[in-house]
Formats: sequence, C-alpha cells, structure tokens
Amino acid sequence: MGTLSCCLLLALALLGPRAAAARKCDLQGLWRNELGSNMTLSALDAAGTFSGSYHTAVAVTNKQILVSPLQGAQQHPGAKGQPTFGFTVQWQFAASSITAFVGQCFVDRRGKETLETMWLLREEVPSRRDAWKATR
Repeated sequence: MGTLSCCLLLALALLGPRAAAARKCDLQGLWRNELGSNMTLSALDAAGTFSGSYHTAVAVTNKQILVSPLQGAQQHPGAKGQPTFGFTVQWQFAASSITAFVGQCFVDRRGKETLETMWLLREEVPSRRDAWKATR
C-alpha cells in the first residue's frame, strides 16, 4: 500500500450495458483500479450503507494478501447522479492496520462510471509517542 498514489482511479468492470441517458452512478458491482486491485460492493440499503470485499494488488508485506471486508456509506442515496461515499477496509493480512477511503462516483457522457478516491491507512503503534508515523 505504501507505493500506491494518494488518488485511486477505479473504473467499473463490464457488468452489462447501462443506459447512458440515466447518467447516475451505481456503486454496486465489481470495480478495478489501474494497479490491479479490485473490490466488490453490495447494493445500497435504504439508509445508503453497503458492504463488500477488497483485494489489493499493492501492499508492503511478505504475508499472503487476502481478500478483506469493507463497510461503507453513500451520501444521500438517490439524490444526485454523482454521489459521494466513504468506506473502511479491515485488512485480513495486516491485523494492525485499517484504511479509510472517501470519494465520489462520476459518470461520463458515454455512461462510463469512475470512482475518484483518496485514502488514509492507519497502523497500530506501540505508544502515543509514535503516533506521528502511524498514518500514511
């Protein structure tokens, strides 16, 4: 995760044709980024929350990279076509760290959905004195 740039551009994998006229982002489905990471998001519930899984292709570890659970929320589901959202990933191969993502979903004129996100990874440190080096 250390070599991953601060902005992830996630593009929707081909899940079937979508009406370009609607131009409304739907977070549900399989998403892949330019580095090979992918995530699968469930449908939003009535409150705008969702769950899913994240499989990173980029990590600073010798451990086997495992698919990790995520939990998130979309702001005002159904209100606008290009919603903001956030989610956290609880890494299964790095028990002492968690990553929070925030972003927005955009739809271009052709109907292609793209997620623009930023992330912060927090690692556990032994003391408060070491807190300054715990966040990337």
